[in-house]
Amino acid sequence: MSHLGVDIGTSSSKGVLVDARGRVLASAVRRHTVSRPEPGHVEMDAETWWAEFCAITRELLSHGEPVDTVGVSGMGPCVVPADSANRPLRPAILYGVDTRARTQIARLEADLGREAVLDRCGSVLSTQAVGPKVAWLAEHEPDVFAVARRLFMPASFLAHRLTGAYVLDHHSASQSVPFYDTRAQQWYRPWVDAVWPHAELPDLRWPGDPAGTVTAEASAATGLATGTPVITGTIDAWTEAVSVGATEPGDLMLMYGTTMFLVATVTRQLRVPELWSTVGAFPGTRSLAGGMATSGAITEWLRELFGSPDHADLLAEAARSGVGAGGLAMLPYFAGERTPIADPDARGVIVGLTVEHTRADLYRAALEGTAHGVRHNIEAMRDAGAGTRRLVAVGGGTRGGLWTQIVSDVVGLPQDIPTVTIGAAYGAARLAAQHSGSADTARWNPIRERCLPDEAAVAVYDELHTLYRELYPATREAAHTLARFRRGG
Repeated sequence: MSHLGVDIGTSSSKGVLVDARGRVLASAVRRHTVSRPEPGHVEMDAETWWAEFCAITRELLSHGEPVDTVGVSGMGPCVVPADSANRPLRPAILYGVDTRARTQIARLEADLGREAVLDRCGSVLSTQAVGPKVAWLAEHEPDVFAVARRLFMPASFLAHRLTGAYVLDHHSASQSVPFYDTRAQQWYRPWVDAVWPHAELPDLRWPGDPAGTVTAEASAATGLATGTPVITGTIDAWTEAVSVGATEPGDLMLMYGTTMFLVATVTRQLRVPELWSTVGAFPGTRSLAGGMATSGAITEWLRELFGSPDHADLLAEAARSGVGAGGLAMLPYFAGERTPIADPDARGVIVGLTVEHTRADLYRAALEGTAHGVRHNIEAMRDAGAGTRRLVAVGGGTRGGLWTQIVSDVVGLPQDIPTVTIGAAYGAARLAAQHSGSADTARWNPIRERCLPDEAAVAVYDELHTLYRELYPATREAAHTLARFRRGG
């Protein structure tokens, strides 16, 4: 028997079939794009997620392996408002890359109190939070808000379509600031009512808990057998941490993808406004997390500007560019920035350009800029009290070696790279296997290599990191003025 894991990401949906020993038997991908109807708005049609899940599942089932359990995962926290019949009312408003709710963040912070929100929810209100986006709907789309009763995210939407259940995992709920009390680990109705008084919020479960079983209708759509168990699932970065076993105190998972995400497992809840303090993927666990608004998105943007050469060719050129990218420095805030600066109006900055610079230098500067962003987040985590015993890398960006080497050189830490770095889909399959009890998941996905920092490069990057940290405050006001100009203000 095999275990199916499917993850809905920002740029693609991915699925894997995994056997009881953790070996990937088959994989499938469906690529998609987000919609950006206005500056700062990032959306996606939830029906796309279900259509891609069905297509991926049917492709994987064609290999002839019977599926024992189904795991689901997805980007988040997202806002899919639905009516009481669970019908989506508009495209999903995506996670912190969608920055539309700046006014609502400020208003809710004034109404509820910044320190009160941080104390109860573990995180302050930010572009990552669910509550301000719901408040934006109330103000800008009152017809939708009037009939909106239910909240879905990618994983919970798939679980509902498969089983009919209306559930959400505790971790995703803990990112639904200010709706969830991280101490009591339940919805906090007074603040729900302050934003969305007619909300019918989902039942809470843990990511590996059962959501239900595949219905006859879902079976016809997907090819899965009726009655197949489906887990509740969670947000992709935490599923990625599960995929590589980075769930012990002192572990720090670094996810290389369209955006960069960091999840540190800690022994107690750490409340710091610059980062996100949440409940973990398992009962009794806590996390301190950070997320950059862009990373792989910048290299893909550059690739398109350069005429769409292969990333492998660009990586080879960037390796020849050398440490420091020929005298270029980049702030990777091309879609604002999430942690630790929490500034939706931050903008990308490239300093040091000359007519002699090449596309190799620019591509290298993008890799180095995201690495400095990782270091900034890790330093904020250490300042908050999170120890870093082990750094584990996962995601598509680990392929090729150059990006991971640059990050280790900038951060000054080794990175463990597991055998399987396919990411959240594999983690969803692992959670499903743990639920079934038919697999020894502790032996899954051993470390295949360790990326060690180069001492000479570390010394150079230490100096360049000081420059990186000075660039944001030096350019902030100009960036904010240009952001207002782009919005027409």
